[in-house]
Amino acid sequence: MQTLLAQKPITVIRPLGHLNAATVRDFGYQLSTAISDSGVAVVVDLAEVTFIDSAGLMALVSGLKQARKLQRRFSLCSVSPGIRMILELSQLDRVFEILENVDSFEPKNACVTSYH
Repeated sequence: MQTLLAQKPITVIRPLGHLNAATVRDFGYQLSTAISDSGVAVVVDLAEVTFIDSAGLMALVSGLKQARKLQRRFSLCSVSPGIRMILELSQLDRVFEILENVDSFEPKNACVTSYH
């Protein structure tokens, strides 16, 4: 499903359930496509993610690296306490821009495509 949200230059990716070795292939593809196509910024909304493993973390790190290479902004938002603890233990909380929610993203211009 695609949704255009006016006045926000972001693509929002909303993975559901587990972000692990079994699901990371599709997620990684969507993430890579969004980063390549968006031209502005990508926000990964983790509100509906209940579990993340090392494969899921690596997909996020790969997305961040790709975004930096293309000079795109890359952020995480709506991180649950359990997933935040995993990010802190792996010290990835220091690497990612982590927002409270999608609405806390400060736009610079353009529009949004949301992929589910």
